[in-house]
Amino acid sequence: MSRALVMGASGNVGACVTRHLAARGDDVRVLLRKTSSTKGIDGLDVQRCYGDIFDAEAVAAAMADRDVVYYCVVDVRAELRDPAPLFRTNVEGLRQVLDIAVGTGLKRFVFLSTIGTIAVDTNGETVDEDTPFNWADRAGSYIESRRQAEQLVLSYARERGLPAVVLNVSNPYGPPDWQPRQGIFVQLAALGRLPCYVRGVGAEVVGIDDAAQAMLLAAERGRVGERYIVSDRFMTQREMVTVAAEAVGAKPPRFGIPVAVVAAVGRIVETIGALTGREVLITSTSVRLLRMTSPADHSKATRELGWTPRPTEESIRRAAEFYVARRQVR
Repeated sequence: MSRALVMGASGNVGACVTRHLAARGDDVRVLLRKTSSTKGIDGLDVQRCYGDIFDAEAVAAAMADRDVVYYCVVDVRAELRDPAPLFRTNVEGLRQVLDIAVGTGLKRFVFLSTIGTIAVDTNGETVDEDTPFNWADRAGSYIESRRQAEQLVLSYARERGLPAVVLNVSNPYGPPDWQPRQGIFVQLAALGRLPCYVRGVGAEVVGIDDAAQAMLLAAERGRVGERYIVSDRFMTQREMVTVAAEAVGAKPPRFGIPVAVVAAVGRIVETIGALTGREVLITSTSVRLLRMTSPADHSKATRELGWTPRPTEESIRRAAEFYVARRQVR
């Protein structure tokens, strides 16, 4: 049993990590803002502390007497026109937390990173943690903020003795997902509201519970200063939405639209957003991120952490059932 602190427990992965820790009987503390949603952890026997990553006193108090910190705080709004909030949270807020963490005697600092900081191969070849990053000129501000965050954590491991381990988690699916972002297409397919899919695109995917389990294993077995890809496999968008629809008896979308059409729509919506001063979800950057993926090799996590993911199809089916059940009780 460990004494764990989860930072970012209101998020999808952070909440799942908290549930797994509580289920095995660990002494679990979470640091939350008072305005954060707690749907993912309600009912759990965990200690709640309040504050945010910019409140040094709250962070230090929450981290006191802990063995492991699971850092799952991230601003994922890749669509923002002004990237300043991304760098403020993902980099500068993290830096303040790391400065506190180096003096607390932690056994592990497990950092939730993203598959987006891993290289891509335009020919569809498999990449791994050592493949040189090769798409900085196309990645946009969100990925750049995550790359800087990851590099910051690794620098603290090298230069300041922080026992940090980085997990490059791919797109997670599974219930409960109260505010779907990656899961939006799965949700729409399950509810019968997705008339088409985007042809020729896909993503590395993983079950949310398997991602959380990898985080726990990294705390026990991860090598300090190392990165681990946490992903089951590459799935096309058509595969994902078909699995989701069929799981709940919905009609899966039968035709695909070219990604070039979606990119054109993204540019139009982005222009409208700029003219009206509103943030929009579909932008040229978000479409580009949809395209910049390739298969990734998780064998290092299997070899060193003992992590073996289950087929993500199982998690997508359970997510689809959750979305339908949630609609029915409203």
